[in-house]
Amino acid sequence: MQTVAHDLAHFSDEALVALVARGEESALAELYDRLGGIAYSLALRVLRDRALAEDAVQEAFLAVWRSAARFVPERARAQSWILTLVHRRAVDLVRREAVRRTERLDDTDRPGGEPADQPTWLRYERERVQKALRTLPDQQRELIELAYYGGFTQSQLADRVGVPLGTVKSRMFTGLSRLGELLRDDEREPWSARTSTS
Repeated sequence: MQTVAHDLAHFSDEALVALVARGEESALAELYDRLGGIAYSLALRVLRDRALAEDAVQEAFLAVWRSAARFVPERARAQSWILTLVHRRAVDLVRREAVRRTERLDDTDRPGGEPADQPTWLRYERERVQKALRTLPDQQRELIELAYYGGFTQSQLADRVGVPLGTVKSRMFTGLSRLGELLRDDEREPWSARTSTS
């Protein structure tokens, strides 16, 4: 067993996915060892809940197990494909939880007291940032999320995404500038004014 694990450590991510497609559980475990941390960081960024983030990662790796045979290495890197699955699962869970959160807010706010779990302004700020991030192009948003929530340097991102370092820098600069503008506009204008001027 140790010999197999040692051998797998030298395989590329794409080769591991090919082994997973053949039913090799040890290859899936190796992929999880390599990518589980970044996958969890990404899911946590989207969900803001540790238990739900763990669920999203588990569901995503289950999807890797089931759909590995459909992975086409010529179209995308294995890591990008897996992180896309994680992101999709996390977004699905956000949608599922949205109704629950709304119901909980109605229940806690109705008696006239403060929400039990956290201050209203903190929830509002979080939602504001998440909403602004969602308006950015995917390439910019992915880099910002991986950098600030996954802890990756720009050089590491260039390697992971497979683009030149200069491209990473310009995408992040453009994305962060736009994010700042969106948050400033949102801060200055109420919903009705912002809707009418856009």
